Amino acid sequence: MIRSVFNKIKTGLERTRKGFVSQLRSLLTGRMIDESLIAELEKRLIESDVGVHATRRLIEGIREDFKAGKLTRGEDVLEYLKRELKAMWPECDRRLRWAESGPTVILVTGVNGAGKTTSIAKLCHALVADGHHVLLGACDTFRAGAVRQLEIWAERLGVDVVKGQQGGDPAAVAFDACAAARSRQADVLILDTAGRLHTQDPLMRQLSKIRAVAEKQIPGAPHEVLLVLDATSGQNALRQAEEFSRAAGVTGIFLSKLDGTAKGGIVIAVREATEIPVKFVGVGERPEDIQPFDPEPFIEAMFAEG
Repeated sequence: MIRSVFNKIKTGLERTRKGFVSQLRSLLTGRMIDESLIAELEKRLIESDVGVHATRRLIEGIREDFKAGKLTRGEDVLEYLKRELKAMWPECDRRLRWAESGPTVILVTGVNGAGKTTSIAKLCHALVADGHHVLLGACDTFRAGAVRQLEIWAERLGVDVVKGQQGGDPAAVAFDACAAARSRQADVLILDTAGRLHTQDPLMRQLSKIRAVAEKQIPGAPHEVLLVLDATSGQNALRQAEEFSRAAGVTGIFLSKLDGTAKGGIVIAVREATEIPVKFVGVGERPEDIQPFDPEPFIEAMFAEG
């Protein structure tokens, strides 16, 4: 099972390995460490979306160990990076938060184009595969076709969708979805929301309204608020993580489209920018292409050869 998970992540990170990690190997392999190499490494890390703060921390550690004689070869730096990147994620609960009784409500948010609907389908697939009765609430009533897109995924996955009128009140859909989840004895209710930015005050207020309705209908809801971030959007994803963590009560991050980026360092940058745990990663287009985020196999897969 562990090997199977590793192989799936490795396949999903193929572009990252052939881009970001391949460049690091080309830079470091067969070279002795000096200040010019460290400076070039710093540039490469920043260009790969690792982020300024995380890059500085890594480079400071490398420079200290180089001066102390602990690092001499480029290959030593690769092992150092693997070790330090794994250590960046302290022990924390990256599992979904479950309700003590009744349906568990998962609110999913993020900007348009981040892969939110597809990520919901992946999460739904994983939950159904684990034997849970899942219900979807189509609270994105603003975007044309958003409800239908969710319905198509639901039909494929064999789950029901509670929806409202196009342009209707998203909070009313949330109300109906919560009521349906209770009456149908669903294990999990996933609420889709309209793609929004922190600068869009009306939409952010609507998100707060949806949260309030869910909490009133089901004690403790929403039990999980997942922010979907597009790994290919680089520093834009980082800014979204920072803003949503302040505005939306986010409890976990779903990092989508990791299979579509040759950089991959955004996982590290997000960790440095916010204390919100990355809980899931999307590593392909199919519903089954979802993996719980675990730093150890993730970093090993990122740096794997072949």
